[in-house]
Amino acid sequence: MVFSSFTFLIFFLPFTLIVLYSIPHKYRNTFLLIMSLIFYMWSSPQYLLVMIGVIIINYFVGIYIDKYDKTGGGRSAILKKKTLIIGIAVNVLVLFIFKYLSFTINSISEALQVFGFNGWIFKNIVLPVGISFYIFQSISYLVDIYRKEAPVQKSIKNLALYISMFPQLVAGPIVRYNSIAQDIEKQRNISFEVFILGLKIFITGLAKKVLIANQMAVIADTMFSQDASYLTAVNAWIGALAYTCQIYFDFSGYSDMAIGLGLMIGFRFPINFNYPYISYSITDFWRRWHISLSSWFKDYLYIPLGGNRVKVSRMYLNLLIVFIITGIWHGANWTFLVWGLFHGFFLIFEKITGLNKQEKYKPIRWLLTMLIVITAWVFFRADTIYDALQYIKAMFGLNSNAQELISSQLYLSNPLFYIIMAAGIVGSTPLVKKYFMQNIDISKPLNVSKRVLYIQNAVMVVLLAAVYIMLANNTYNQFIYFRF
Repeated sequence: MVFSSFTFLIFFLPFTLIVLYSIPHKYRNTFLLIMSLIFYMWSSPQYLLVMIGVIIINYFVGIYIDKYDKTGGGRSAILKKKTLIIGIAVNVLVLFIFKYLSFTINSISEALQVFGFNGWIFKNIVLPVGISFYIFQSISYLVDIYRKEAPVQKSIKNLALYISMFPQLVAGPIVRYNSIAQDIEKQRNISFEVFILGLKIFITGLAKKVLIANQMAVIADTMFSQDASYLTAVNAWIGALAYTCQIYFDFSGYSDMAIGLGLMIGFRFPINFNYPYISYSITDFWRRWHISLSSWFKDYLYIPLGGNRVKVSRMYLNLLIVFIITGIWHGANWTFLVWGLFHGFFLIFEKITGLNKQEKYKPIRWLLTMLIVITAWVFFRADTIYDALQYIKAMFGLNSNAQELISSQLYLSNPLFYIIMAAGIVGSTPLVKKYFMQNIDISKPLNVSKRVLYIQNAVMVVLLAAVYIMLANNTYNQFIYFRF
């Protein structure tokens, strides 16, 4: 089940909200847990037991970390640390088995064939939806308890709710336990104003997904499905730009919907995107793109490795490790590793040269940043490194066999293409928010005039109607980040 499906929009969400607001507060967490498990079963019923197992393991690990912490003494401190390490190791092992085991075995097999050994093929394991997200949240829970940044959760029901909460379960944002612990425990009273704010954020995200991302996806899939060695530069760039729009509006749209749903049920989830395509450097890009993942890696990996408190060469190594794991986290494929290394290399280059602190030549710096980002997205989208390199060759007009397998005029002569692309460009900047949606902000909603409010409400109704019409006539409706 996806947020942009009729099943969710017409049945699941209205039913959940009606019942949630109708029952006493003491039953709401239980009800949300049940609905979250139903939501997950809809997408991945065979792996519900995996999630339940993860919940049970982390519950008892958390209990023992807290127990050793209260006991005190040198031996208890050692046992506390060992328990944390075991808990993290088990979580990572679960993620490795379901996400990376097949890839690792098959990669070893392919490597052995180079040296003349008979290879073998290990059957791919179906990836449980959202496992990368709820495993990271589970690790955050254990570490936050260990660091005394949040109290241990004595109720396994409440811990299960934190790990499985349906708005952010399958594609983030990654919600840290210390940021949501109090919301789980307290009696959540949702005001009408907060509910409406959540609804508007949800509709905005839904429109991003259906009206822009889905349309760009069709174009991107068409171009990336061609033999890249024959692609013209025009077609290659059409596909690359379409995918650049698709992945941003797909993922930021989902995050907006998750944040909006969170507000409607009484939780505040962190902002996950801050207009990354206006960045003037790769460093700035990663302050704006998938913020919850970037900050997670910073606090739970980069800083424990020593961060920038170590000598410069070690700091660069730490950054490289973080970006290697960032790439691998996104998928079990060499293309994701290259994508992570690509970004890591340019980020380190900026730090060495000081370009990340440069204030001059902003238009040129923005253009170069976007060139790097778009080129990197090709690795992210391609099936193999070879395919990615062939596609990049096409983008820069280096294919000697280039021919228009798909007529570029199919898009370049279509006014709808320019409308959607223009909406994507404008939607990637703060312009709409600055002049029209100042009040639709989870962090600091501002007051707007009644006139703006009326127009805004009317636009929301129009967007929602357009979404329903588009969903009724479109077949493509998958979220990219569901596979992570």
